[in-house]
Amino acid sequence: MNRLFTNQWARIVFILLIGLCTFNLLWAQDETTIAPVGKSYALTNVTIIPSPGKKIEKGTVVMKDGLITAVGTSVTIPADAIIIKADSMYVYAGFIDGLSRTGVTKPKEEPATQRPKDPGNPPAEQAGITPQSDVRSELNSAEKSITELRNTGFTVSQVVPYGNFLPGSAAIILLGGKSPDGMVLINQSGLYSELTGARFVYPNTVMAVMAKWRELYKNASLTKSFQTSYASNRNGISRPGSDRVLEAFYPVIDQKIPVVFKAEKILDAQRVLTLRKDLGFSLVMADVKEGSPLINKIKSSGTKVFLSLDLPDEVKKDDKKTEKKEAAKTFAENEKEKLEKRKNEAIAQATAQASDFNKAGMVFGFSVLNAKTKDIQANLRRMIAAGLPEDVALAALTTNAAKLLSLDDRLGTIENGKIANLVVSDKPYFSEKAKVQYVFVDGNMYKMDTKAPAKPDGKTVAKGTWNYTTERSGGKIVIKDDNGSLSGTITSTIREGETELKDVSLDGSSLSFSYEFAMGGNTGKVEVVVKIDGDTFEGTMSVGKFGSFPIKGTRDPKSK
Repeated sequence: MNRLFTNQWARIVFILLIGLCTFNLLWAQDETTIAPVGKSYALTNVTIIPSPGKKIEKGTVVMKDGLITAVGTSVTIPADAIIIKADSMYVYAGFIDGLSRTGVTKPKEEPATQRPKDPGNPPAEQAGITPQSDVRSELNSAEKSITELRNTGFTVSQVVPYGNFLPGSAAIILLGGKSPDGMVLINQSGLYSELTGARFVYPNTVMAVMAKWRELYKNASLTKSFQTSYASNRNGISRPGSDRVLEAFYPVIDQKIPVVFKAEKILDAQRVLTLRKDLGFSLVMADVKEGSPLINKIKSSGTKVFLSLDLPDEVKKDDKKTEKKEAAKTFAENEKEKLEKRKNEAIAQATAQASDFNKAGMVFGFSVLNAKTKDIQANLRRMIAAGLPEDVALAALTTNAAKLLSLDDRLGTIENGKIANLVVSDKPYFSEKAKVQYVFVDGNMYKMDTKAPAKPDGKTVAKGTWNYTTERSGGKIVIKDDNGSLSGTITSTIREGETELKDVSLDGSSLSFSYEFAMGGNTGKVEVVVKIDGDTFEGTMSVGKFGSFPIKGTRDPKSK
């Protein structure tokens, strides 16, 4: 009896021990899966612009776990919130960029090669036809471009791969995060395309690109139709093959995603609209610079538009310039005057483009593809001075951009439940001296370094006249330093006259700039990046589809 009792008791103890171990194991598993507590922030005593045209004075915005949880003047601040006293500051919904390559790693330029054996039928990749590529594979969360754009108030970008013609699919990303996948809001937000031809192979002209576009789209439609028929009745029908290039068009054909076309020039925009009309796909035209003459056509087509924030440089007035009588002017002086007049008209038209779209009742956003981040606020002010209302400019950066990208359910305004993407400035954002103080992306805070930069001493490692040589030409590059603002000109042995440099930038000893060229009926953009070592430099000169070439230079010691 005692033995029986002992055995039963032992079994009970054993079961209890097993149960206890199991409980401990389950507890340990639950403990490892508990989500970490998210940070809470409260912006207090801040002027809130919840949406364009609305204002809340001396309000509070509370954020927790990446979301906005409270907005207003009578808000209870959680005990665990980090309080940011934003007295006299202004808070806006984070800005949204409609097209750029922010955070996308630029591939290394391949040197120019000889023509292939069959340039009329090259491999798809060599022809720039890789629509199946995913921009996520090229994202880098540590890219400098993310920080630079975020510092101007942008929190979201629609980004695309590098390349011409059909380089791959776009994605909408947050401008913050520790990994590429963690940055992505919407993958495959569109199929990106340009009317840029390939190097040495077909299609290498605009007309050839358009013809190839039609061919690919129609072949994709036929292939998709055949695959659908085969899926419904496979008996007695040969199995269709798989083609990743054509399959990348299927979401476009089904109207699930649009084609995102870069269309800077008026001819590009006209041709893209023609393709859309002929083939019937949904269209987003981005980085538009000459859209004013086509407003009615764009509006009637239902095309979504993102206007470029890249404006041509303003022409500096020469107060010392004296007027000559017409009879006293030489032919060259008259021609130069006419050229300057046309240039000024083009600058004025580009600056007034956003105002023109607004007057026509067009909803639009902005894209920063070719804009320099340091110029974005100034360019917005120039557009406002040209007739664009401030509320419309803000809408293009926030509510309109969110709507155009189907993000308005979670971005674009400051209200409960929206993603905590905010930009805080010390003055109204469009004021001339306004500076961004804080940016919040997905509830994570980024504080700007607002220390005044050291005053330049008028001497930079780039300043002076440089004699340069390339494989095919040579000439002079003149770099000027106007109180820290770099500019310059370039001449060439194969062209007459000086060409103005654009986007002149110096990062340490790395000098970069670009300029436009026109020769033999061809026009294009040249991008130069060189490394300066004392009075010499070496680097590369990239000429679009023509490839990259080495460039070397020596500074004239008298020009320092």
